[in-house]
Parts: sequence; structure tokens; C-alpha cells
Amino acid sequence: MSAQATPATVAAGRTKTTFTLHPYEPGPVESGSYGTDAADAIGVPRAHVFKTLIAEVDGVYTVGVVPVSASLDLKALAAAVDGKRATMTDPVRAEKITGYVRGGISPLGQRKRLRTVIDVSVTALAAVYVSAGRRGLQMELRPRDLVRLTEAMTAPIAGP
Repeated sequence: MSAQATPATVAAGRTKTTFTLHPYEPGPVESGSYGTDAADAIGVPRAHVFKTLIAEVDGVYTVGVVPVSASLDLKALAAAVDGKRATMTDPVRAEKITGYVRGGISPLGQRKRLRTVIDVSVTALAAVYVSAGRRGLQMELRPRDLVRLTEAMTAPIAGP
């Protein structure tokens, strides 16, 4: 793998999906605002950069992908997959499940394919940015490619 290669870039490359990598200098780990830091660092609107969050819906790990300018609406996520109750997964557990570190969790190339829901706002964009699998590296791709590669459904899961 090259210096830029991650499981996410390998997964996208394997399908010949067109994407652009945007490296940047990540902020301190303690900041916790990885997505907004990434958007500001690469100079794109926060509504175009999406964060990947892991939740449990009725005991099943589920990926929620929402703009960094919003939060994940757990009730909407549960409803999107015909579930009753959703809770956020502990960050340490999310790292183990996905194989990525906090601030670098990508919806692509996770250890195991999880049920994925992407906020419907992605469909209005020409390009979307998601973590490329490590802090300090964003991947730009077409929204339809992100949906296809993750085998996701889209639904209104972003909250204020």
C-alpha cells in the first residue's frame, strides 16, 4: 500500500471508483471535532463533509453517515431500518468494529460490512467528503458512488 492507501481507498480503488484524496493537518485528538476541523482545513462547506458514526439499533450495529454540521438523530436512524431503539456505540467499541481510529472512521473498507444509512441530504450534492480511513485524510467522491460502495440506504437521519 502507498503512503495514502487505507482500507477505504483500497475498497474504492478495487471498484475503479473515481475519488480525490485531500490530506490536511489534523487538529489535536482531544478536540473531538474531527469533521468540522477537516472541513475547515480543506476549505469546503461543513454540509459537504460527512462523519461516520456507529450506533446499535435493536442490538444490531448500524452505520449512520451525516454532515459534520449536524448530529445523528437516533430515533430517525432506528425508524430508517424499521427498528425501535438506537443508542450510540462506545467509541472504543466502534474502533474495534470498524478497524479505524476515532476521527478516521470511514464508511468504506470497514472490517465487516455493516448496515449503513446515509443522510438524504447527500443526494443534493455534486460531491461528498468522508474520512479516507485515517485522521488527516478526506476522500471526495460522488454521492451515488458512496451509496453504491457502502450498499447504503438514504433517509433523513440528521438532526440539529
